Amino acid sequence: MQFIDLAAQQKKIRAGIERRIGRVLDHGKYIMGPEVFELEAVLAEYVGVPHCITCASGTDALLMALMALDIQPGDEVITVPYTWISTAEVIALLRAKPVFVDIQPDTFNMDPDKIEAAITSKTRAIMPVGIYGQCADMTRINAIAGRHGIPVIEDAAQCFGATHHGRKSCNLSAIGCTSFFPSKPLGGYGDGGAIFTPDDALADKMRQIRIHGQKVKHQHPLVGINGRLDTIQAAILLEKFTLFPEECEARARIGRCYDTLLAEVPDITVPVIAPGNTSVYAQYTILATDRDALSATLKSRDIPSVAYYTAPLHLQGAFAGLGHQPGDFPVSEHVAAHCLSLPMSPYLTQTDQEAVCNL
Repeated sequence: MQFIDLAAQQKKIRAGIERRIGRVLDHGKYIMGPEVFELEAVLAEYVGVPHCITCASGTDALLMALMALDIQPGDEVITVPYTWISTAEVIALLRAKPVFVDIQPDTFNMDPDKIEAAITSKTRAIMPVGIYGQCADMTRINAIAGRHGIPVIEDAAQCFGATHHGRKSCNLSAIGCTSFFPSKPLGGYGDGGAIFTPDDALADKMRQIRIHGQKVKHQHPLVGINGRLDTIQAAILLEKFTLFPEECEARARIGRCYDTLLAEVPDITVPVIAPGNTSVYAQYTILATDRDALSATLKSRDIPSVAYYTAPLHLQGAFAGLGHQPGDFPVSEHVAAHCLSLPMSPYLTQTDQEAVCNL
């Protein structure tokens, strides 16, 4: 059994992927070729915003978003400690300060009740994360941010395709960012990412930032990065997107099946999907009273599992300078100590699910 079965998907669309790559090889526009702009148009329409700016990775998407908001050294950006390091890493790269707030114990996403106390005169952005496939409570987060005049950047690396009160992820704030890392719900065959915004000026600025701050060729009015998505990756993503809506439905169905199969298993807590949310289950993540024992049991039956983010960011050496101690964010620490992700992909069979859940 595969933890994430990419081969089953490839089998369905291999011929189409090869045709699209062949067209790129024929026209030879490997950087900023027509497939890049086609993909941006397709994804912008899907999300429901005017602007999609593809880029080289989900990390670059977050970095470009912060740069577009002119985040400066000493500024503060509120985010969560229970996430992949990219979320806080990009803040630190700009010499700004990540300000952590704890997560909710059921969704594992940013706790809106904790935000207001973290806002200071130096707060320049709020960056919630849609962990494991569902959006954070963007309605409440946006309301708090709006009262203080603070922009919100949605880190939707894991929840692209999910909805919050009927609106797609990446269409919920000033800027939405996602990742096309191969294991993501919409993943390429290499690194990639995208940024979404309804704001014309921000979109123009991020397009400049993506190409070394270049407005017109050889003219660089601002500092940027080399953040372009390769044309071949865009071609692959275009073909993979033909399956994406049905795969999101399959992920939701498989998630519900897991919920049912695990409902009566002792010492396990299944993930909670908040009212008004849908999830694309980038991972199906449970809490286990004895995670190590459960993981070992699964491994003995050749069933893979993964414990993500076992050391929250506030306890990582990279952020030691912030001065945090164990106990500062107890919910994040509890989830980090007990979380376990089970096999998940749109092609996971019920037979395999039953084998996983036969505990």
